[in-house]
Amino acid sequence: MESTFSLPADTIADDAGTDAPSFLDRLFNQGLLVRTGVEGLYGRSGDFESVVDALERLITRLGAADGAEVMRFPPAMSRPAFERSGYLKGFPNLAGTVHSFCGNEAEHAELLACVEARNDWTGQQRATDIVLTPAACYPLYPAAAARGPLPAGGGLFDLQSYCFRREPSLEPTRMQLFRMREYVRMGSPEQVLAFRESWLARGTEMIRSLALPLAIDVANDPFFGRAGRMLANNQRQQNLKFELNVPVNSVEKPTACLSFNYHQDHFGTTWDLRQADGSVAHTACVGFGLERITLALLRHHGLDLAAWPDSVRATLWG
Repeated sequence: MESTFSLPADTIADDAGTDAPSFLDRLFNQGLLVRTGVEGLYGRSGDFESVVDALERLITRLGAADGAEVMRFPPAMSRPAFERSGYLKGFPNLAGTVHSFCGNEAEHAELLACVEARNDWTGQQRATDIVLTPAACYPLYPAAAARGPLPAGGGLFDLQSYCFRREPSLEPTRMQLFRMREYVRMGSPEQVLAFRESWLARGTEMIRSLALPLAIDVANDPFFGRAGRMLANNQRQQNLKFELNVPVNSVEKPTACLSFNYHQDHFGTTWDLRQADGSVAHTACVGFGLERITLALLRHHGLDLAAWPDSVRATLWG
């Protein structure tokens, strides 16, 4: 399934001039994003958050009839569960761990001396049993498996979390900490594939209702290394992942704002997640990048929310 943009290339070509402020700089200048001194780590203004909140309500309305169970996890998860998930096999470069000081008073004094001298003070830090959540669904699978077999109709869950991926960038759409809204379906292959097809249609209609150009393309996750290239090729060949792309930074390299993923029995096998009949559960999810959709709206409709098209404002705020 692939499509092309109907958007004229010059619609987002205002960064092309060498003296023109970048989209990121304009977001800073307008106060929509707030600098922190770290690439990809930003504060958000009230206007920015008002769009995120409206998108959350819109996504909730789109999925309300399905009756998903709502779960909210913190933006961190158990390190043993993270290790078991297999994330480090595919994405070691994106993982974030939580370290804390574990020394005595003498070592504390050494730490403070290093800080004072502006030297590396992290030598006394040790890994805790917490890691940063890489995707909103990762804490769900062990929690669901711990309940025992799924109900006869499978499981459906509504999730939202801040997520972390260590990929510092000056592209505003590539944040290191960002929010992901997800619906996750567990059950038979037929159930989860029907779920994915349903959300491909709903997600497309949602983005169209926001007057944004889009393309649905076969995609792959950014697996690490030589073995990762084989995994990526297999993922694409089996049509396991689709992305809904919107040009934000450029038309040539559009931004994935929604993803539609079929995990087959990977998480079911990893966590011994069973269907009611005892067979291994398959899983699929749809993920919404809340900051990315917000940035797409700001890019295409302008940085003044009051000047957005009436139809878009009506979709978001009624």
